[in-house]
Amino acid sequence: MQQRDDPSHPFTSAPPLVRTRRGRRTLEFSPGDIQSEMLLARPDALVLAYQRAMMGFILFAPRPRHIVMVGLGGGSLAKFCHRHFPGARITVIEVRADVIALRAAFHVPPDSERFAVVHADAAAWLTAHPGTADVLLVDGFDVRGLPARLADAPFYMDCRRALRPGGVLVANVFTYDPRYPDVMDALDTVFEGQACWFDKVAGNNRIVYALHAPDAAVARRVARYARRRGFGPGLLNRLAIRFILAWIASRSVLAPPHLRPVSRRL
Repeated sequence: MQQRDDPSHPFTSAPPLVRTRRGRRTLEFSPGDIQSEMLLARPDALVLAYQRAMMGFILFAPRPRHIVMVGLGGGSLAKFCHRHFPGARITVIEVRADVIALRAAFHVPPDSERFAVVHADAAAWLTAHPGTADVLLVDGFDVRGLPARLADAPFYMDCRRALRPGGVLVANVFTYDPRYPDVMDALDTVFEGQACWFDKVAGNNRIVYALHAPDAAVARRVARYARRRGFGPGLLNRLAIRFILAWIASRSVLAPPHLRPVSRRL
């Protein structure tokens, strides 16, 4: 979820809003709170900066076998990974049935041997599936922001247990969320200091990468990024994310024919 600049917004249990205008389709939990955005001409593209930054996991897990996502939204992360990581199995955990019901409107792929959307509580699902994920993308929000159950140390312990050794958690956190300091402390404690981020790449969204039992070379890389908060100033970090996305796209083009994504004309 990309948050508005104004952090004060009322909770509502109303159904999600789908809006289509000027070649774009958005999913919103309340007017103006964009959960996901899709280009109708390029439904697999990542439109929002924070979603592009989440793809930085490839620096730590370049060949994931299983990518697990907490939160479907409009399916932007799911569609991108489904297209550009053809050798990976993808599982998306979504607690809201009304969000899952919108998957056709956002061109989310149908369930298959390598792709599944699961209607479940993420915390409970992770507890029941230890050692399953190489990459765990946590982007589960409601209209109030990060739910309390997805913002405490026990949840991040479940995330750590759900990762295979060498796996990476990617957490989308709001810097102005009242729980932000507690979330960052929990990530640092649970992952024993193996956490870092790129500074100033996604506005008020901080994308944190936390590693479970990395090898020595990766641990040194995490420590270096943690000291520098990426490659340097915000501009260089944003350029780094663009490079990462180009790298991912080139890898999928160079994949063996049976693993290459199929182009879709819309």
